[in-house]
Amino acid sequence: MADLSWRELEVELDAWSEEGQAATLWWRDDDARGPSPELERLLRIQSRTRVPLSLAVIPERLDPALARLLQEGREVAVLQHGFAHRNHAGAGEKSMELGSHRPREHVLDEMRLGFERLQSTFGDRFLPVLVPPWNRIAAGVLPFLPRCGLRGLSTFAPRKRADPVPGLREVNTHVDVIDWRGGRRGRERRVLIPEVAGHLRARREGRVDAEEATGVLTHHLDHDEGAWTFVEELLERVSAHPSASWRCARALFPDRSAELRPE
Repeated sequence: MADLSWRELEVELDAWSEEGQAATLWWRDDDARGPSPELERLLRIQSRTRVPLSLAVIPERLDPALARLLQEGREVAVLQHGFAHRNHAGAGEKSMELGSHRPREHVLDEMRLGFERLQSTFGDRFLPVLVPPWNRIAAGVLPFLPRCGLRGLSTFAPRKRADPVPGLREVNTHVDVIDWRGGRRGRERRVLIPEVAGHLRARREGRVDAEEATGVLTHHLDHDEGAWTFVEELLERVSAHPSASWRCARALFPDRSAELRPE
């Protein structure tokens, strides 16, 4: 990590080492549907760096060819990205698919259908983890997710508790590489590096849940060259540090494969 722009992250990882701890991170990419040049580029990066990837797939928009693309022994887990990634919020409200704008059973029926579609398409590569579109979900929906076969939840921001409801493990992301309000382009490394280091520091100092791996969020369909460059370099630099490791989704979410079938 000789590049001075990465110095803050290097110092923080060194602090974990000095305290005899291992800094854990994970990588989630959202909005996957099917093969595309952008997805193929993402998968090449994953293969070259060997960093586990959690790919959030939109069930309604799923192209079955995606399963064939992932058959090459890659360390890629498939998560459930809502159902249609369709906004049901009213005018002036924040976008939300899994809110209280529709009868709860309609929402849960879609979750069951999405679960079944992903499980039948991807088999063991599919993990029963829900990634709500726009990282938003109504609190009233959470207790019913295990009935749909879902055993994990991933949104954005430090979690308040590891298990928000019985049977549901939450592991979030904390650093988004895209500037959605500033032109949907990659954010500058001078902002991103302190955010990665900052969440790690907050964990080490006990200001957030120390057991929640630091999550990096990407959206391959929206990357510009700056975003691609930052992601690849971050993966490489963290991997090269002796006190840091990238965790796979199977290690973050409890393995309850015997309970996969929804009610």
